[in-house]
Amino acid sequence: MDAPGGVVGVGGRSGERHAAQVVGADGEMDAAAMERFAAAAGLRGRGLSYAVVSILGPQGSGKSTLLNHLFGTSFREMDALKGRHQTTKGIWIAKAVGIEPFTVVLDLEGTDGTERGQDDTAFEKQSALFALVVSDIVMINLWCHDIGREHAANRPLLRTVFQVLMRLFSPRKTTLLLVIRDKTKTPLEYLTQALKEDIEKIWDSVQKPEAYKEAALSDFFNVEVTALSSYEENEELFKEQVGQLRQRFYHSIAPGGLAADRRGVVPASGFCLSALQIWKVIRENKDLNLPAHKVMVATVRCEEIANEKLKNFLSNKGWLELDAAVKSGLPPSFGTRLSAILDSYLSEYDMETMYFDEGVRAAKRQQLESSMLDHTYPAIERVMEHLHLVVLNKFKSDLEQSLRNTEGFAESVRQCSQASMEEFDAGIRDTAVKHVQWDASKARNKLQEHIQAHVESIRNAKLAELKANYEKKLSDAIAGPAQSILETGQRDSWACIRRLYRRETENAALAFSASLSEFDLDQTISSKMVSDLREHARSVVEIKAREEAGNVLMRMKERFFTVLSHDRDLMPRTWMGDKDIRSITREARLGALRLMSVMAAIRLDDKPDKIERALTTALLDGGPLSHKRSIEFASDPLASSTWEEVSPKDTLITPVQCKSIWRQFKAETEYSVVQAMSIQEAHRRSKSWLPPAWTILLLAILGYNEFMFLLRNPLYLLGLFVAFALSYAIWLQYDITAYFRHGMLSALLTILSRLLPRIMDIVMQIINMSHKTQAFPTSISPPPTYPCSELHEPDVGTGSSAVPVS
Repeated sequence: MDAPGGVVGVGGRSGERHAAQVVGADGEMDAAAMERFAAAAGLRGRGLSYAVVSILGPQGSGKSTLLNHLFGTSFREMDALKGRHQTTKGIWIAKAVGIEPFTVVLDLEGTDGTERGQDDTAFEKQSALFALVVSDIVMINLWCHDIGREHAANRPLLRTVFQVLMRLFSPRKTTLLLVIRDKTKTPLEYLTQALKEDIEKIWDSVQKPEAYKEAALSDFFNVEVTALSSYEENEELFKEQVGQLRQRFYHSIAPGGLAADRRGVVPASGFCLSALQIWKVIRENKDLNLPAHKVMVATVRCEEIANEKLKNFLSNKGWLELDAAVKSGLPPSFGTRLSAILDSYLSEYDMETMYFDEGVRAAKRQQLESSMLDHTYPAIERVMEHLHLVVLNKFKSDLEQSLRNTEGFAESVRQCSQASMEEFDAGIRDTAVKHVQWDASKARNKLQEHIQAHVESIRNAKLAELKANYEKKLSDAIAGPAQSILETGQRDSWACIRRLYRRETENAALAFSASLSEFDLDQTISSKMVSDLREHARSVVEIKAREEAGNVLMRMKERFFTVLSHDRDLMPRTWMGDKDIRSITREARLGALRLMSVMAAIRLDDKPDKIERALTTALLDGGPLSHKRSIEFASDPLASSTWEEVSPKDTLITPVQCKSIWRQFKAETEYSVVQAMSIQEAHRRSKSWLPPAWTILLLAILGYNEFMFLLRNPLYLLGLFVAFALSYAIWLQYDITAYFRHGMLSALLTILSRLLPRIMDIVMQIINMSHKTQAFPTSISPPPTYPCSELHEPDVGTGSSAVPVS
């Protein structure tokens, strides 16, 4: 693989998975190899629709492995079992497999290698500058544990490359994709911020031409950061993360892609010639070979010392005990103890690095302090969480105890909140670490928010309970009496309900306002709650009124039957001849009509209405042809769906519904009126069953001869007496008067149906008696003797009988 122009292929279609070496280990570019690659991969016909991706990074950092997994290339990878050594020499090129647009991939020789010796720095800077110039996306492979190191993080390399880039060429927009390898538990956000800040510092520190004196890094570079897990320790996760990263290279030059902002793109047909000229210019520039030896030595040595102090800190017994204690609770004097441990290691670092370059020493000290604090931040956050939780729980228990002691709600909240915040401030002072610029106001505000949220929840629960109690009391005080008043159906029913409603509502509102005063509520909220209580009282009345309106027909019939069947003393009526059924019926209907007028609308406001007058006029005073109606109402007052002077929301029964209910009411009560009139008529007839006196006088005059005939013939008179006696007996036995109450014809039919069987019984008894008389002669003789077998019962069918003789 060391020979220039060598090609490596691993399966796949021709040109899909091949890699070619275009810059050899001696630093010379093989133009023929570049042309062969372009022809085999089909690069020339792509126009501007292609992208170039390259990778920089330390030797053995897995650059080739990453490229092979990311783009499906076949760059040679290092065998870890054979030791860590240089695998990629020079610059290799390949085509990404299965990615659009066409993507050229450059694999550069790793930095910090031992094979080149002193020449390593010059070549790595030349190759890095070449990658920055020709690539749309430059991937920088970094070890996670090397972040912050001057040399491993390629800071001197990038500084020099930035300077020469703007001096040699017209700068183009390039995307720097920083790939963090073997990511640790440190959050990616912290690493991203640190890396971007380092690149910004490098950019600000380089000397720029006058034309770009005020240029920002973002004018020439887009900086992106990603992180990958260890390939050796967690291969599956590494592959999954690489698969996700691969998605970002699809349509990389389209708007929104990784290389969307690139400028100065060379057509694909001239890419090989352009790359050859760029490499030539870079090789001839001597400024790239002037590293600051003193700075480099200071950088390496200060970094070694800082890493040693960080390692000692992480294994420090005091720190480990403090970290373990934080996981289970709130350790005392946390801030003082942690500050002492950090100061001891920073002091040791200052002593061992006091003779190195001041700038490098200060930068590495700051990095050491930041690294140690990065490991302590989780513990500090847990301490703050414990402190927050302890203070909040104590506030809750103190507030509950204070409220249980019947203290005012607002006063209890004020005292408990003040005590809790004082305790929290004391805890903040105890846990503060002097090396951490900690803004306690955020934690304090968060605690206040949680306290306020708990107070709001308790207040809402208390207010809801208080409101429910007053609503229940108000409902109990209004519902039952209002229902009873509505059932009476008197003219002053709604006046009584209004007095009841206002009295109970005012009493409840005053008591409720007094109870709300201890919550220290805003006047608007307090007034709103009192208003809601008043509305609840009104809704109770409305609900009861609607319930009763739903039963209005039943209530009307009850009222009608009560008035019709009982007098003013509530004694049952007897329908004698002197009762005026018409007036009583009108009175009963008027009572039912008045009840319906009461149920027709809600009248909690002192507004007069004409509901009762309209109902009486339309339904009770003669109907459509009534003279009174024609004077008082221009049209049918019930031919509407609303009442005059009554809002629709207060209407319970519309005029049209009233008319329908009244028709149904009359139909269901008509029979009772007819029955009463029948009873009265029957009673009247029972009293007048004898003919009038003039008829009797006329009969006496005209029947004088017949009367004298009876007196001259006593036998007829005796027959009349017997007939009278028989008729009187029958009269008494059958209560003839009661039969005639139901009409003459009905009485005659009933009497005949009962009298004829009785007469037949009497005739049969007389016949039987005559037979018995013939059976016994005048001379008494002993009866004949019959055998027992000849004894039998009288033959009822023939009227004869046999008398047994013993």
